[in-house]
Amino acid sequence: MKDGEWGRYPRAKKKASDKSIDEVVKELQKPPFPQSDYRERSLKIHGLICAKCGKEFDPTNRHLLTVHHKDGNPKNNPSDGSNWENLCVYCHDDEHSRELLGKYLSEKENKQEFKKD
Repeated sequence: MKDGEWGRYPRAKKKASDKSIDEVVKELQKPPFPQSDYRERSLKIHGLICAKCGKEFDPTNRHLLTVHHKDGNPKNNPSDGSNWENLCVYCHDDEHSRELLGKYLSEKENKQEFKKD
């Protein structure tokens, strides 16, 4: 084995990249998948407004606006935005807490029906 080679089989050394550090950093900051930019697409399609309470947002407070997946599947991101609705953080929390409450109540109701039988 030659100097600098490790392991059982010799490995070819990797060629140093011709890219600058800035170019590498920009590549790393890009979203990993094209679907991961669905938030920006939803904000463009539906506007900076909450679909539930109607509160309007501007560039200074748009971070308080979230994208809710209507079917509950965060991987279902159609390009037309039909599975999205923009909700403020308060309405988004309310939406998900209603789902949890509904599940809890339906389970509780099912348990009571079994006790009656």
